[in-house]
Amino acid sequence: MQCQTVLPGAECTFWGKQGCVFAEGSCQVVVENCEGCERIVESSIGKVCSAYPAPEKKWSAGLCNFATHVKVEIKSEETKVNPLKASKKASGGGGKKK
Repeated sequence: MQCQTVLPGAECTFWGKQGCVFAEGSCQVVVENCEGCERIVESSIGKVCSAYPAPEKKWSAGLCNFATHVKVEIKSEETKVNPLKASKKASGGGGKKK
């Protein structure tokens, strides 16, 4: 449905027949951590997030999963593999059978 308060005409998943069904009744303005995100839009109350109505709650648990300006680096560690042990593990052998 389309928002009728903060972002009139914009599609909103929190807008229902009784109005905004979000807990606070309206989108909240963005927090400092949101600066630089591509999802920020200008509204009647100021800058709001187009993906989630409460940006402060998204950042309270750590990194906001909607943030487009924050890149997460995944570290991978090279581990040495003993080829003899790897071949035994792959063949299903490696133990004494009684």
